[in-house]
Amino acid sequence: MEKPFEKLGGVITVVSGYTGGTSGNPTYSDYGAGGHIEAVEIVFDPAVISYRKLLEVFWQQIDPTDAGGQFVDRGHSYTSAIFYLGPEQRKMAEESKKELAESGIFAKPLVTPILAAEKFYPAEDYHQDYYRKNPIRYRFYRSG
Repeated sequence: MEKPFEKLGGVITVVSGYTGGTSGNPTYSDYGAGGHIEAVEIVFDPAVISYRKLLEVFWQQIDPTDAGGQFVDRGHSYTSAIFYLGPEQRKMAEESKKELAESGIFAKPLVTPILAAEKFYPAEDYHQDYYRKNPIRYRFYRSG
């Protein structure tokens, strides 16, 4: 999820990590056991790029009808979610989900939840910029 956002003007940082669980200081080896899911934290300049645009890019990266994971990555820790900061982001996320659902693009209901942001734990360094560090694996995964 880093690459699609990092290439956008106005995006300052994109950090891979874990959120939504109950354990403290999760690592790659145990974040799933603590109920966390893989996520990215995006810091952006709203004067350059809107939250709405970030939502549009997000929806294009996932299958919002899949409650069991994403593509070849299966299990709760790979499910999709939007974590919002404040009522304005919540409203925009809910509106974008409703518009997507009404668009008729998907035959099944959208199951991606919209949740209040919880503590975000950055992933280990070797997980940051995976697409740059593992370009062949990343291209294979994206094409699949």
